Amino acid sequence: MEYCYSDTTITSPSSPSPPPPPPLPHVASPCAACKILRRRCVEKCVLAPYFPPNDPLKFATAHRVFGASNIIKFLQELPEDQRADAVSSMVYEANARLRDPVYGSAGTISQLQNQVNELQRQLAMAQAEIVNMQSQQAYLMALIWMEKWHSMSPHQHLSYDNDCPTNMRFLDENLGSLWEHVWK
Repeated sequence: MEYCYSDTTITSPSSPSPPPPPPLPHVASPCAACKILRRRCVEKCVLAPYFPPNDPLKFATAHRVFGASNIIKFLQELPEDQRADAVSSMVYEANARLRDPVYGSAGTISQLQNQVNELQRQLAMAQAEIVNMQSQQAYLMALIWMEKWHSMSPHQHLSYDNDCPTNMRFLDENLGSLWEHVWK
């Protein structure tokens, strides 16, 4: 018999050592599907990778709507790289069917599309209101400048044109850009 302590091996002249105990079989918890179905979970269980034992509600929901045999058949027909997405979709649809038995996820999609349409309508109204306010502002600015221009004497027009950066040419140039912005 040999004993190993750090770097030193000691041999004992006594009887041969008993054989090592056989490895204990790895007792894994059955997947949630096999637990719910009360069956033995085999090593190659098609459901085990997608329905872990710590999340039994996931399988219970899908099982309630689609049935275990349909889920198994569906997963066996799919390539392995698509199965996880398929299970996610089945669980999502099952939850939607439990909330809305008639329309399921189509009802949810319809509600969301109606919300998008309503928000787009509100956005279009807000944009139209902004354009309206900008045109009103441009119109009021033009009236103010025209009133100011008409209240000045012709002599002031000449000095105003030469000295002030906010003359009528400035107004004409900027009103054009304002109107362009309004009609975009």
